[in-house]
Amino acid sequence: MMFKRVKEMAKRKMAKKLLNVCVKQFHIAYYNNHGIGNNTRWFGVKIQKLPLDMWTYQEMIYELRPEIIVETGTADGGSALFFASLFDLLGKGSVVTVDIKECGMSHPRVTKLIGSSTSEEIFKQVERLVGNKKAMVILDSSHLKEHVLKEMQMYSKLVPLGSYMVVEDTNVNGHPVAESHGPGPMEAVEEFLSKRKDFMIDTSREKFVLTFFPNGYLKRIA
Repeated sequence: MMFKRVKEMAKRKMAKKLLNVCVKQFHIAYYNNHGIGNNTRWFGVKIQKLPLDMWTYQEMIYELRPEIIVETGTADGGSALFFASLFDLLGKGSVVTVDIKECGMSHPRVTKLIGSSTSEEIFKQVERLVGNKKAMVILDSSHLKEHVLKEMQMYSKLVPLGSYMVVEDTNVNGHPVAESHGPGPMEAVEEFLSKRKDFMIDTSREKFVLTFFPNGYLKRIA
């Protein structure tokens, strides 16, 4: 009986190890294949997101019903348009997106702010637009650790109890892609959480196994 139990445990451990290897290899292949990873569009606008993470965002928005999404890192505007499209389906909601460059995307639910996400001037504008609205924050601008950590310290103030601050691209610096990147979002998350007990990693948002934001779905719990 004991041998049978040990054998089953060994099988499960081996299966989990094999799954992790498969996910890692697929992740690397997907991330590095520019024909797939960088050629994804939402209604014709380039969006630098893994479709599995986009589906997770859809579930979160339907479940939480944020009144406003604050996004740093507009790029081509695909993700801001994606969020605005979901708000169109819900019949309410708005998006504030920040980048150092203008993009051609426009939507009546989207407000674009041009400037550094960590500048006091930009953050004050974001604060005014958020006001007392229930917000969800998504950080996707520069992926250098110090920049992300500063964003987290600033924008976490906007996240109400039960909502989320999502730190994107925690997969770089070898987690498991872009090994030569240097300290980035994952390391920023680790340092932030070492000093803050009001946020927790919500691994339930990683149910599709593959995500570009491992340990990046942070829920406010206090």
